Amino acid sequence: MTGKDSVVLVDKDTVPQIMATGEKKGAMVTLATVESQPNKAAERGKAMRQVIAAFVANLGTINTGLIFGFSAVVIPQLQAADSLIPVDESQSSWVASLSAIGTPIGCLLSGYVMDNFGRKKALIATQIPTIIGWIVIACASNVGMIYAGRVLTGFGSGMVGAPARVYTSEVTQPHLRGMLCALASTGISLGVLIQYTLGAFTTWKFLSGVSIIVPVAALILMLLMPETPNYLVSKQKPEKARRSLARLRGSSYNIDREVEQLQSFAAKTNASGKKSLSLRETVQALVHPSCLKPFAILTIYFMMYQFSGVNTITFYAVEIFRDSGTTMDKNTCTILLGVVRLIFTIVGAILLRRCGRRPLTFISGIGCGFTMVGLGVYLYFKHQWDTAVPPIEPTATWFPVACIFIFITTCTVGFLVVPWVMIGELYPMKVRGLVGGFTTCMAHSFVFIVVKTYPFLTHVLERHGTFILYGCFSFVGTIFFYLCLPETKGKTLQEIEDYFSGRTKTLKKPKAGTNGQQNDENDGQQMLLANGTKPAVLSPEKNKLLP
Repeated sequence: MTGKDSVVLVDKDTVPQIMATGEKKGAMVTLATVESQPNKAAERGKAMRQVIAAFVANLGTINTGLIFGFSAVVIPQLQAADSLIPVDESQSSWVASLSAIGTPIGCLLSGYVMDNFGRKKALIATQIPTIIGWIVIACASNVGMIYAGRVLTGFGSGMVGAPARVYTSEVTQPHLRGMLCALASTGISLGVLIQYTLGAFTTWKFLSGVSIIVPVAALILMLLMPETPNYLVSKQKPEKARRSLARLRGSSYNIDREVEQLQSFAAKTNASGKKSLSLRETVQALVHPSCLKPFAILTIYFMMYQFSGVNTITFYAVEIFRDSGTTMDKNTCTILLGVVRLIFTIVGAILLRRCGRRPLTFISGIGCGFTMVGLGVYLYFKHQWDTAVPPIEPTATWFPVACIFIFITTCTVGFLVVPWVMIGELYPMKVRGLVGGFTTCMAHSFVFIVVKTYPFLTHVLERHGTFILYGCFSFVGTIFFYLCLPETKGKTLQEIEDYFSGRTKTLKKPKAGTNGQQNDENDGQQMLLANGTKPAVLSPEKNKLLP
């Protein structure tokens, strides 16, 4: 038979590659193996549709940033001599921290709403208490109304955290997921910057009124978005999942294949096929290693990152710059700090796709540790200068400002991005919403503890001792991250769940010629070689060859 008489039919959706192999002791090529690989362009849906869906889902996180940044500008105004509602130091700490009391409650409720009513409805519901809270603050005539408004806005902030990240992780494909899940952190940083900037020129009442715009816009736009296909498949609604994917991926995408993959994985992880889990099944899922392991990792991650001092800097920025001894204007420094935070949140989102989760976490841990210790040492010497007789004029006043800016830079690229992205990645599908709510609850509980205890620690350890303590937490956290934090870059949600369930040993990619390829030989098709050497293997799932 001549070459013209032989025809090989190749699946049109794949692109063949010719791979040559040779013997170790010989230079001549003995084999040309045809191995088909999927066309990446055909496998990827429309990126812009996924970006828009993720952007709308994360609009509510801008409001979280507004809540975080609000106390930094409102407390100096309330403590001013001409304040309409004068407050003391204790009341100021409650204004700063009360939002974090409502947040854990919202986190717990959001998990229940997500798993029982859907990710979309959870994101819509979260905006209602936030809108009411800002209205109460804007109309406040006493400190009690400010307290109530802060609790309500914090409650809404807690509700939006997990749904935004879970929604984003479920509507995006792996090559976009890491970057788009980081939109939540970008939104928070943008909200902080907006409050810092407007707060330098306006009153806190006007600021509260303007803040209402964000949750209203988030509520209206979310009504136009589809539910996630993962949730619809888990509720035995494949047709609705197909329509959702058509809106998220485009008409040219192989929708049926992804729906089949989701159904297959749902059947593997929940053989009962019930639309909802019973209480016993939910408890079993929560105590399963696939849930407990990532929950422990993320809880410790959030504890270490919060005790690095990031929200102390965020909530008390104006006050910290004032007490650092710098000659720069405190409001200008605070605005610049918000700009730096926003820029490096975006940089972190981009680096997350290129570098992965672990390297960025190490940068944050080490950077935050050195800068907080450096700031603490400077403040120790400043304390000595201030208490000397006569007082000594502080020198190198640029140093504490540099420490704070470098701290925010290093903290933002890792700590402010990575754990929030991983909330949407690490947990099993059956209880992803519920345990995601538990995790954000723990995260914001740590926020409350850190923000509320900051004034107490400054009295016990002095300001310099407090920052040195924060730096030590960062160093200890870095050791934990090195030992325990997995790398999820480029992995599907199914691969991650298989890893924590023990179905796979590692999340690392298998090397060429390892067991991952050898296992395909059992089911593969073989081509006989003219020179009698061992036949090559073609996986039937990757390509179909007809004689």
